[in-house]
Amino acid sequence: MITKKLCKCISVLTILIFLQSCEKKQNSWKRSKADRVETDRYIDAGDSLLKKWDYDKAYYYYSKAKLSAESKKDTSRMILSLINLATIHYTQTDYSGAETVVIETIPLLETKKDHSYNFDLNLTLGNIYSNTFDYENAIYCYNKASLIKTTTPIEKLVSLNNIAVVYLQMKEFKKAITILEPLITKKEILNDSSNYSRILTNLGYCYFKVGNPKALNYLNKSLQIRLKRNDIGKISSYAYLSEYYQKTNKNLANEYALLAYDAATKLKCPDDRLYSLKLLIQNSSANKSKEYSLKYLHINDSITKVRQKAKNQFAKIKYDSKKEKDENLKLKAQKTLQLEQQKKRNLVLYTVVGVIIAISIFVTNLLLARNKREKIKASYTTEIRIAKKLHDELANDVYHTMAFAETQDLSTTHNKEILISNLDTIYSRTRNISRENNAMETGPLFISDLKEMMSGFNTQEVNVITNGMDSINWMAIESNKKIIIYRVIQELLVNMKKHSQCSLVVLTFKKIGDKLQIDYTDNGVGATIEQLNSKNGLQNVENRIQAIKGIINFDTKSNKGFKVQFIIPI
Repeated sequence: MITKKLCKCISVLTILIFLQSCEKKQNSWKRSKADRVETDRYIDAGDSLLKKWDYDKAYYYYSKAKLSAESKKDTSRMILSLINLATIHYTQTDYSGAETVVIETIPLLETKKDHSYNFDLNLTLGNIYSNTFDYENAIYCYNKASLIKTTTPIEKLVSLNNIAVVYLQMKEFKKAITILEPLITKKEILNDSSNYSRILTNLGYCYFKVGNPKALNYLNKSLQIRLKRNDIGKISSYAYLSEYYQKTNKNLANEYALLAYDAATKLKCPDDRLYSLKLLIQNSSANKSKEYSLKYLHINDSITKVRQKAKNQFAKIKYDSKKEKDENLKLKAQKTLQLEQQKKRNLVLYTVVGVIIAISIFVTNLLLARNKREKIKASYTTEIRIAKKLHDELANDVYHTMAFAETQDLSTTHNKEILISNLDTIYSRTRNISRENNAMETGPLFISDLKEMMSGFNTQEVNVITNGMDSINWMAIESNKKIIIYRVIQELLVNMKKHSQCSLVVLTFKKIGDKLQIDYTDNGVGATIEQLNSKNGLQNVENRIQAIKGIINFDTKSNKGFKVQFIIPI
């Protein structure tokens, strides 16, 4: 055991406080020298892993940083690396290992004029003594930490809190209260919620032990702060509240003990799990107590094995680090060879990538050319269709109208009305052909255009009726689906005009959940399945509906009308 004479340097109260302190010191170095880059890289890697509680890997990088700093005679980084190693030994309850590392650090500190590490090392030493029940030396080291000139105000207050914790462990609660009460009024503590909640917890527990009624308020206030911060300290708050209610409310005491156990399990704090189980054993029935006792024994055995394994792992890392130093030259030669091999692999890779890119360009151009041909074909098909419509639907009408105008007396009212009616029919058909091939309105005017298109099929012989069209929120439907709905209805009406011989057409629109259902019904001659398959227009209808993942059903019987139902997602 180290004596008071050796207590010249310190460690951290917690890993997080320690890392914050180290970061400030590392930033002050202004890492500009090339020979320090490697060491700093190892230290940064260790810091990152330590924050994640990955002690084995962090220990590995700090060991490498120590050897690197030692080879470069960089005392500052050697001290920092050793303090980190001591911290890891301490957190793994390897107090003798931590003490050994601290002793190794002391001679290095004596050669340095910079005393910025004295606080950290003395604090670590105080923590070691506190956990090994050497309370006198623990208090001595914490006092030394608070009196160092370079110690900041918040670090001094943390040291005083640690002294109070030692008195708490010694069950000298009044002495602890004397130290803690002034701390909660300090500006530095009030502005630091982490340390403020820690001191509130300690003071609340001491009040509880001396019977002060303020205890519950302090413990609850601390818990609320820690819950808001999601602080690991909430475990001790739950545990202390469990102790507080142990005699007055067993159920509540048991509830807080369970909360402490759950939090400790989630945050992977094995010692806190054991303490929580101890409380549960005290507060539970015989059967439950037995269950918790078995769990306690199991976890305790596991912790012992894990920590022994960690100690062995640390020893192995030390050995491997030294061995690695001797193998660096061999590794350097191997790396050179690997770099050459990598260059060759890269050359092959670049060649393969180049070939893939060339193939991709070729395929892209091929697809573009194919797409262009398809567009030309589609344009040609459209032109043929328009020409056929002009020939079939307009040429005869125009010819008959011209013949009527040449052969009839247009001065009579009756003949004039016939001529005007014929011209109006020609105009309507021309407009319909134009609309079939023009860009379609899919915005606010869509519904009016759809109605106008359907009204174009109303004649003296055929009546087209719609139901429910205005109840649909057409603005919520995608543009491509509106176009398909328009074209499908148009195809059905054109098919009706050509083949149905009906006098009544009914189109019903319904919104069912997230789907739109449209029912087409007429009272025409109907068609058989074979006749349906032979009609290109109805095949187009089916293809359009399936293209938007819709469902279409044809329900037809010869001479009993024609029905189509299609459902599309909207």
